[in-house]
Amino acid sequence: MDAAGHRTIAKLQGWRAERNTEVNLSPLAELGKIIVLLGAVLIVVGLVLVALARLNVPVGHLPGDISYRGKNVAFYFPLGTSILISVILSLVFYFFSRLRR
Repeated sequence: MDAAGHRTIAKLQGWRAERNTEVNLSPLAELGKIIVLLGAVLIVVGLVLVALARLNVPVGHLPGDISYRGKNVAFYFPLGTSILISVILSLVFYFFSRLRR
């Protein structure tokens, strides 16, 4: 390899060293972060559900929710509620993605 090739490799290695400023966390620390994040999400979801219950919002009993009660069987599928939650989550994720750009 000639001198120019060695200089190019040295530049690339220096560039990589400058770019690699992140602290490498152990897998256990990464798992801890994920568990804390999941806990925070569960707390937020719980607070939203409590607020909806206190405001008497009919989540789970919207038009489009399928409910059947027979003599020995009951079937319930919250189709309207699922669509509403899907639309709300899609909008939330869309706005978060726009903020990150």
